[in-house]
Amino acid sequence: MTTDNPRTDNPHRPPLLSLPPGAPPPVPRAAASLIVLRDAPRGLEVLMLKRAERPGDQNSGAAVFPGGLLDASDRGHYDRCEGMDDATASARMGLAQHGLHYWVAAVRECFEEAGLLFANDASGALVDLHGLPPAEVLAMRHALHANQTGMAEVCERFGVRLAMDRLAYYSHWITPIGLPKIFDTRFFVTQAPLGQTAVHDEKETVELLWLTPAEALDKARALKLLNVTELTLKHLGSFAHAADAVAWARAQAEVPLIRPRIGLAGKARRPINPGDWAFAELGRIDPEGLGMASVELTPGVPVWLSPRVLRVTADNGSVMTGPGTNAYFIGAPGSDDWALLDPGPDHAGHVQALLAAAPGRITRILVTHTHKDHSPAAAAIAAATGAPTFGQVATHPEWQDTDFQPTHVLSEGDRLALGEGVTLRVIHTPGHASNHLCYLLEEEKLLFTGDHLMQGSTVVINPPDGDMAVYLDSLRRLLDEDLDWLAPGHGFLIDAPHTVVNKTIAHRLGREAKVFAALQSQANRAPAHEAALLAQVYADTPAHLHSVALRSLRAHLLKLQADGRARHLAGDAGGLTGGSWGLV
Repeated sequence: MTTDNPRTDNPHRPPLLSLPPGAPPPVPRAAASLIVLRDAPRGLEVLMLKRAERPGDQNSGAAVFPGGLLDASDRGHYDRCEGMDDATASARMGLAQHGLHYWVAAVRECFEEAGLLFANDASGALVDLHGLPPAEVLAMRHALHANQTGMAEVCERFGVRLAMDRLAYYSHWITPIGLPKIFDTRFFVTQAPLGQTAVHDEKETVELLWLTPAEALDKARALKLLNVTELTLKHLGSFAHAADAVAWARAQAEVPLIRPRIGLAGKARRPINPGDWAFAELGRIDPEGLGMASVELTPGVPVWLSPRVLRVTADNGSVMTGPGTNAYFIGAPGSDDWALLDPGPDHAGHVQALLAAAPGRITRILVTHTHKDHSPAAAAIAAATGAPTFGQVATHPEWQDTDFQPTHVLSEGDRLALGEGVTLRVIHTPGHASNHLCYLLEEEKLLFTGDHLMQGSTVVINPPDGDMAVYLDSLRRLLDEDLDWLAPGHGFLIDAPHTVVNKTIAHRLGREAKVFAALQSQANRAPAHEAALLAQVYADTPAHLHSVALRSLRAHLLKLQADGRARHLAGDAGGLTGGSWGLV
């Protein structure tokens, strides 16, 4: 199989090959691959083939599923197929025609490389190859490999028809932009046929392995795995039986296209998949796939997100701050007038990194809110530059940077002109903090979210300054804004903002439903203490985070109380320092 790039974050995997500078982008090569599964006493096993080591082959030495490029002759075998016609196959793949080409190629490649033939004999049963001379079968496979024969001759020699309905369409991958070879590959899944024994072809492959997904992924085995192979194995590991995986594939209403992107991890180039934190940002700042954009938020290293926006991450990563707090410089290209948003913690090294990274004079210091990982460095930056500060003061002092007193107090709808073609609009978004502000860069439809929305987790709502009902209202207001990007206080750029907002709302309401259900389960017993509710409602949260989750639990309980659905039965009057709860 030669279908996708290998990862490079493992010393056992081959390096990525690069497209030479100035070279025209390669034409994608259509390919098909067949994932063959079987049930064994130790669990589900998958068929793997080890490719031969070959210079210049970007998949050299990798362990792969059977597969390879489509052959023009495959289209001539549609009349030798049963269980699937071209119209049905094409519709399943979203193609106008010749979808069946991929099915035929998958069967051909599997027979050529692994000796398994998915074809029915005259009785309609899968062909039994055990009665044929092994040397003859191997010779037929080698002739296929050398393009000296085709599947028509295979079908005629064995008296069979290709069993297309034995294959289920599993996934669709395209190699990342920027690599010298681009493969557009459709993956299929099936159960190993009885009456046949898999044997590697001694040409393209040097070894055949039946492994459980866990064994194939075990680093001690030191298999070279392509990115697509690794992720597929992880998914296959969720199934107990081969039939379950095939049924899952058949049940997919639509098979999405997956195309990784190439990023830089240290000095190594590696693929980043949809759903990985850096994926959306890579598409924005490295659309040509040069693989020079980092997939790590390295403290103190400036990263241009556009000609108007430069990001510097603080070295304060933790459970609460993720990879660290992001500070953003915002200004007009070529201008000497730049605003600094969320200067972050007052750490000497970070302050020096910000002053060194500034694209011009810092003339404004903006703050989303005054939690201690976002605003304390404002004083040091102001002292060094003379720049005024902008923001709000929180209603409650707990957990706040109480030294922050803005030179200018901002309000909902305020606009800051930062130069030609650079306008920030202030959106008051309380909930995480009473003084929380988001800033919309109108020309790019990019929203600087502070902690209103962050990547990889939901934010803590900590009463009394935090308010769950107010937070949900602030989220809903964002659905009325025209947004393309989110620039969070923690994490990489995020695309599809409205999808993120809706998911966050759904998550919060789902958690609220769990809180209410937990209270209902206690309705005829003693009142529910917060500790018991925490263990039940946040059972999916690691125990070391429960002290943080307790804050959001109280925020949910207080919202239910305000909605007239729950009541605080014991503890302090406001329900902020523990106690028991029940239904109204």
